[in-house]
Order: sequence, then C-alpha cells, then structure tokens
Amino acid sequence: MLINHDTRCALDSVVDLVNTQPLIDGREALGDVAALRGFVERNQVSEVGRLEQDDVLAVQAVRGRFTEVFTATDDNRAAGLLNTMIAEAGTTPRLTDHDGYDWHVHYFAPGASLADHLAADCGMALSFLIVAGERERLRWCDAPDCSRAFVDLSRNRSRRYCDSRTCGNRLHVAAYRARRREATA
Repeated sequence: MLINHDTRCALDSVVDLVNTQPLIDGREALGDVAALRGFVERNQVSEVGRLEQDDVLAVQAVRGRFTEVFTATDDNRAAGLLNTMIAEAGTTPRLTDHDGYDWHVHYFAPGASLADHLAADCGMALSFLIVAGERERLRWCDAPDCSRAFVDLSRNRSRRYCDSRTCGNRLHVAAYRARRREATA
C-alpha cells in the first residue's frame, strides 16, 4: 500500500492522539496545555498558534471520535463518523509547501483550531484507508497488558503489536521461557 508522506504523518498523529486517552496508561496524557503543546511538537503539527484549556477539551473530544473510528465494526460506521468529523471541521483543501516539504495538501482551513485541524487532516488520512479497502489496518495491540492503537502498514497486514521491540518481544520471550519450562518439566 502506497501512502504519501503527509498521510503517513497524519496516521501517526491520529494513533498518537488515540493513545493519549486514560484507558491506555491509566492517566490522561493530554490533561493540560503543556501536554497538548508536547503532542503538537512531537507530531510536528504545522500552523498551530496559541493553545488554551478550551483547545485541550476540544482535542480530547476529537480523540474520542477517532477512537470510535478505530473501534467501528464496519466501513459504513467508520465512514459515517469520519464524514461528520470532516464536515464539522470545515475542511478546506489547499496546496502548500512549507518547512522544506514539497507540495502537499492540507485539509484544514487557515486559522483553524487544533481540534478542527486534526479532525480534517487525520480524518482524511483515515478516509483514504477506507477508500482503499484497508480499514482493517486500524488495530489494537494484541499484547494482553497493552491497549494501544496502531496502523498496520506492513505489506502482508501481519503486524500484531503496537511495538515489536516492547510488546511483541516481551510476549515472544515469555512464550520461549514457557516452552523451556515445559521441556525441562
């Protein structure tokens, strides 16, 4: 599956956003303006001005709606959720070249709030997955003690863990040790 740079960045941002909810680490990771600014910087979200507590609440609401897209049981439900979010964000596609990147499309209106910016750009990125018939790439980690979201961009759609170095490796090591115990018993 070919995904351009902007779509990949938007998919990474929406995964990071979904993974900030309290059910992931047991705490609210976007609880204040400083945490929201950290999210913006970590994801290199462009054209973001001053952030206030109202932005925190609005982004938390958008995060909840993206979580619904990840948990949608079918394409129709996911598409309906995305269509509503994208329309409410006042999507305004425009060509831009900034920060050393070639021409690409931004879907948010100039001066849009961060919540609308994320709803438009990330919503469009998720929409491209649905259009390509690839919604099943939106996944939750298979590790029993992890509930993180991820987008499986592997060629054969076989990724099972949010991070193979942590969750995947931890489960493989545990399975290996269990086999060794069984063999010596």
